[in-house]
Amino acid sequence: MSDIAEKKCVPCEVGLPPLDYKEIHKYLKKVNGWNIKTNEKKNYFIEKEFIFKNFIESQKFVNLVGEISEKEGHHPDIAFGWGYARIKILTHAVKGLSENDFILASKIDAKTNV
Repeated sequence: MSDIAEKKCVPCEVGLPPLDYKEIHKYLKKVNGWNIKTNEKKNYFIEKEFIFKNFIESQKFVNLVGEISEKEGHHPDIAFGWGYARIKILTHAVKGLSENDFILASKIDAKTNV
């Protein structure tokens, strides 16, 4: 488990700056297979697609991600269907990425072993 997975998400205050591109790349090295993307407002987020054998495995994974997210108080956007789940993470309060996003991504990777 990466050291970041041992941290706990903390509430962010509105108005705090998001991580800049250089900081994002430092954190990206601490998670496995997550991609940096931008939304229509040019805010950064991270996303990862997970592949499964069937719908039930996808659903179980999504339920586990929901449990992890509730414990952390940090909730990703989730899309899933037969054989896949896509997780999108950003911090709405800062309109971009914060350390919390990488903590959550790391915990998802560590707890799901996918």
